[in-house]
Amino acid sequence: MRRCAAYGMMMRRLLLAALALPVLQAAETAPVAHDDLREVQRQVQARLPDVRPSVVAILTGDGTASGVIIDAGGLVLTAAHVAEQPGRELRIVLEDGRRVSGTTLGLDKTTDAALLQLHDSGRKWPHVPVNRRVLQAQPGTWCFALGHPGGFDKARGVVLRVGRIVKQTANALQTDCVLMGGDSGGPLFNLQGEVIGVHSQIWEGRDENMHVSMAPFLRAWDDLKSSLVIQTWGTGSGGYLGLAADLDETSGRLEVLEVFPNSPSAQAGLRAGDRILALDDEPLLSLAHFSNAVKTRAAGEQVRLRVDGTGGEREVEITLAQRPSEPEG
Repeated sequence: MRRCAAYGMMMRRLLLAALALPVLQAAETAPVAHDDLREVQRQVQARLPDVRPSVVAILTGDGTASGVIIDAGGLVLTAAHVAEQPGRELRIVLEDGRRVSGTTLGLDKTTDAALLQLHDSGRKWPHVPVNRRVLQAQPGTWCFALGHPGGFDKARGVVLRVGRIVKQTANALQTDCVLMGGDSGGPLFNLQGEVIGVHSQIWEGRDENMHVSMAPFLRAWDDLKSSLVIQTWGTGSGGYLGLAADLDETSGRLEVLEVFPNSPSAQAGLRAGDRILALDDEPLLSLAHFSNAVKTRAAGEQVRLRVDGTGGEREVEITLAQRPSEPEG
């Protein structure tokens, strides 16, 4: 893994990113029709003027990073390795070159998510929306990355990279959007101009760049705003339904194999043999997709399952529990 690159290499990659990236990335993943590429280009060009004022450069003392403003009050999403700790005073550079100050809030060290608050509460800051439907960020989905690689450069401005999602996990997205040192903490957007991730790790492969998804932010929102530091994630974290399921290859649907006694699923009336069609109106594509969807949600959060079983289709609302150390039953 690396977080920086030689300046000459960075500039060559910036040139590729700015001039030819959509075509290059389409060729390296799967064939894409020219008309489809033109439509992606049209949508990115339409969104860019609205979203770029929200992208900021962050001066960290020993380098630079990026962030994105997500509300009029000046709340910024960035990476935990940029923030480092709560209460840290940092200088922030806006798109027009003006410098303002901000204070780091909470961070999740296990997923690399962090919040930062800009000062001057009386000001209305440019901002962009966050996409809360985490499951929509599926492999193959087009997206674009913005940031300030190599540091803030007013003449160059924010740098655009277009690509597609390669992989989705419970807390992260992997894309083929080219990232470089200084991009860390910057935003990954869908084609609707909504933030779907924050740049986290830059790997050697051009299709191995990692972004924190919105799941950790949404799951721990109150803790992050309260300047808490999250040190662990895994057992005991994420939502818990209390069932075992598998993909029925004949029907292509998820079939409930077992419902654990006294679990949220048992209390909601789910039964072995039920087929799960959707979670919060999002169709489920695989068992991993379903598992990640549950893990991205916090204990106490309510989800809605569309289920097909005895008596036909029905909707079931379930309040997720804390994930136990060992499966019940």
